[in-house]
Amino acid sequence: MTNKEIAWDLSEVFPSVTHPSVQKAIDNITEIAERLAEKYHGKIKSLSTEELLKCIEKFEAYYSKLDEIYLFAASSYWANMTLSETQLLYDRVNKMEAKLSKMLAFFELEVGKLVYEKPEVVSEPVLGIYEHALEKLRRAVPHQLSEVEEQLIIEKDQFGVEAWQQLQRKWLNTRMFDIEVEGGKKTLPYGEADGLLSHPNRATRASANKSIYGLLGKDGEIFSSALRNICSDWLNICERRKYDSPTHASLISNDIDQETIDNLLKAIETHTHLYQRYLKLKAEIMGLPRLGCHDIAAPLPDAHETSFDYGKAKTLVINAFSKFDDDYAYAVRDMFARNHIDASPRFGKRNGAGCAGWINGKSSFVLCSFNGRLDDVYTLAHELGHATHDYYMERNQTILNLEISLLVAETASKFGELLLTDLLISKSQSDNEKKTILCKALDAAGITIFQVTARAWFEQSLYDAIKRGEYLNYKTICKYWVAARNKIYGNSVEWFPEMEAEWTMKQHYYRSNFRFYNYPYVYAQMLVFALYQKYLEESDEFVPKFKKILSCGSSISPVEICKIAGLNITSPDFWKLGMKQYEHFIVELDRIVKK
Repeated sequence: MTNKEIAWDLSEVFPSVTHPSVQKAIDNITEIAERLAEKYHGKIKSLSTEELLKCIEKFEAYYSKLDEIYLFAASSYWANMTLSETQLLYDRVNKMEAKLSKMLAFFELEVGKLVYEKPEVVSEPVLGIYEHALEKLRRAVPHQLSEVEEQLIIEKDQFGVEAWQQLQRKWLNTRMFDIEVEGGKKTLPYGEADGLLSHPNRATRASANKSIYGLLGKDGEIFSSALRNICSDWLNICERRKYDSPTHASLISNDIDQETIDNLLKAIETHTHLYQRYLKLKAEIMGLPRLGCHDIAAPLPDAHETSFDYGKAKTLVINAFSKFDDDYAYAVRDMFARNHIDASPRFGKRNGAGCAGWINGKSSFVLCSFNGRLDDVYTLAHELGHATHDYYMERNQTILNLEISLLVAETASKFGELLLTDLLISKSQSDNEKKTILCKALDAAGITIFQVTARAWFEQSLYDAIKRGEYLNYKTICKYWVAARNKIYGNSVEWFPEMEAEWTMKQHYYRSNFRFYNYPYVYAQMLVFALYQKYLEESDEFVPKFKKILSCGSSISPVEICKIAGLNITSPDFWKLGMKQYEHFIVELDRIVKK
C-alpha cells in the first residue's frame, strides 16, 4: 500500500488482523456467549421486569462486542480480499458468528414469547427505551414455528432456495458476452459487460443490452424453474407461518402496514406521467424521436464532464452538509479526520460502496472506489449520509434500537445527495452543466421510484398467477415482467425484444426468505423527497426536526418518525409531497431546454 492511497485506518478498532488482541477478543466473546446461554436459555419466560432489563442489557453488551469484531474482520477483508491474513480472519469470524448466533437464537424467541403472553410487559416504564423493539418481537411471535421446525426450514433452504440463488449468481459469473465496443468486438465477463450499459456511445450500449439479455433469455427456462420454485416455496412458508399474504413478512420486518404501502404504490401509478414527461424531455435533449431502452439511464451526449480530485470532492461534500447546518457536517469532518474512509481503487478490493457503523467508537467506516467522476462524488455524499445517520443514532440509542428498517435506512444518505445536487447547481457555470446535474438526479430517482415500483408489481403478479393455478414458464414470467414495466413507461421508450429477460438477473428475487425487497426503496426515495420539500418550506426550523428523526433509530416506528416533521405517511395524499420534488427537477430542466 503506497502513501498516496486513500485507505482507512482500522487501528482504532484493533491494531492489525494478526495482533493477539483480535484472538483475545474472539475468545472473550465466545466465553460471554456461553455464559449468557447458561444463564438465560429456557429461563427468560420466568424473569421479572427488572431481571428482563438486566438480561437485555447483557445481550446488548455482547452484541456491541461481537459487532466490533465482525466490523474489523469484514472491513479488513473488503479492503484487501486477496490477502491470506484477511481471508483467514474473515472466515474465522464468520464461522464464529454463525456458531454463536445459533447458540443464542433463543434470546429473541423467548423474549418475544414472554411479551406475547404478557403484553403489559411492553409498556413497563423500566423498559421504556425498548418498548418498540419489544413490540416488534411480539408481532413476530404468531408466525414463529417450533425450534425443530425452524431448524428444518434452515436445512431445507440450504440445499433448496439457496441453491437456486447460487445457480443464478454462478451463471452470471461464468458467462462471456460478445459486445461491440465503439466499433470493435470484445468478449467480456458479466462484470465488465454490465458496466457498458451506461457507456457514452449509444451503439455500445445497444450491443451490451442485446448481448447480456439475449444470452440470459436463451437460458430462460432455467431461470423460470428457479423463480417458479422459489415463489411456490414461499407460498408454502406463508401458509405454514400463518402470514396473511406473501408481503406480510416484509411488512413486519419493515415495521409498516399494507395500506400505507398500497397508498404508496398507487401514488406512483397515478404519477407515471411525470416520469414519462421526463423521458420524453430527455429524448428531445438527446435528439431522438423516442428513447430506446438503452438510453433510459445513459449520460447525455454533450454531458458536462468535470474531473474531481479527492480533495475537491471532500470539500464539496462538507460544504453541502454545512450549508444545511454547520453542526450537521461534524460527522463528515470527523470521518475524514480519523481516516475512516477507504476510497482508493485497488486490486482485490470489494466492488461497490458501503457504510458500516461502529457503535463502540461512535463512528462509521466508509468503503468506496473514487475515480474522479461526478458519480463518485455522489457516492461519497451518499455513504457519508449513512455515516451521519449512524452518528446521531449511536449517540442517542442502544444497539437494539439501531436495527432500522429499509424504509428509513436511506434517509440521511439520499438527503445528502439532494444537498449535493443543490450545491452543484448553485455553483454551475453554464446551463449545460446544470442540465447534466439535473438529468443525473432525475435518472437516479426515476429508476428508484418508478422502475423499482414495476419490480414490486411484477413480484406480486407471480404469486397471484400461482394462486390462479398458472404455470410459470419462461414466456409467462416475461409476460408479467413486460406488463409491469409498461405500466410505468407507456409509449415513452422503445424496447429491444431481448429485454423481456431483464428479470432473470435481478438477484433479490432469488434470495431465501426475503421477499418484496423493492418497495422499501421506493418508500425511502419518496420519503426523502417529502422531507426535502419540508426543508425548503421551513428552512432553519426544519434542521432540529431532521436531526431528531435521525436520532430515533428504530426506537419508534416509521409512522411516528415522520410525525416529528409534521408528516402523516398513512395519508394517501402524503406521497404527493414527494412527487413535488421530482416535478421541481423536471420543471427546472424543461426551463433550461426551452431557452
